[in-house]
Amino acid sequence: MSSGLEVSNVQVFYHDVIEAVRDVSLRVDKGRVVALLGANGAGKSTLLKAISAILYPEDGRLIHGSIRFDGADLTTRNADQIVEAGIVHVPEGRRLFQTMSTEENLRLGGYLLGPAALDEGMERVYALFPRLRDKRRLMAGLLSGGEQQMVAIGRALIGRPRLLILDEPSLGLAPQIVQDIFGIVQRLNAEQGLSILFVEQNARLALAVSEYAYVMENGRVVLDGPSAELARNADIREFYLGQSGSGERKSLRDQKHYKRRKRWLA
Repeated sequence: MSSGLEVSNVQVFYHDVIEAVRDVSLRVDKGRVVALLGANGAGKSTLLKAISAILYPEDGRLIHGSIRFDGADLTTRNADQIVEAGIVHVPEGRRLFQTMSTEENLRLGGYLLGPAALDEGMERVYALFPRLRDKRRLMAGLLSGGEQQMVAIGRALIGRPRLLILDEPSLGLAPQIVQDIFGIVQRLNAEQGLSILFVEQNARLALAVSEYAYVMENGRVVLDGPSAELARNADIREFYLGQSGSGERKSLRDQKHYKRRKRWLA
């Protein structure tokens, strides 16, 4: 029996006419950190929503393929059942309840827990993000972007998930805050064996933090491999890290040639 997440040949449509994900397969083995890279519109967020069974608000539908976690078939389960299985998703943009307090937002992550387990979970989160304790009574909408991201991640961690899914965790945040958040994520993986799948536009950071990575373009996985190897890949260096073969920075205009060449999709 496989251990971890296994996505096989998944195909997703919106409104039954727009194909957003085409025959995608990926794995997140137990205890591993896996990154998903790609340009805007590549299908990355859609794939995460398919795993978490939250396509329905946008009229999206998984048409083909299967999603398994620790050997159990999750393909037809709803979002609540996915959470019960141990998978928790932190969406792009944090999605907090802005007029509720920091603590109220955090407690929503423990809706499946009893009072004692919820209180224990709150203490764990405050230990990870000490500044949230000081702002626990403050409305979430008044927090900084970095603090809101901490609340979103903390809320996901309350129930001790086995797989944490993060969609663009660094979006709109200052570099130091990004380093702090990814440092905590790495610590959770190292100390608790938490499996992590994340989408990240900062390819350099994503490849430094993850062990394995997948690259998506036009709804398909076009390249995958150990992150250290991908960081040395000529195409990755040119199109995602902005470096030519000589190590010189390339302009965004130069990088646009990539769309015309379609080297990986040929």
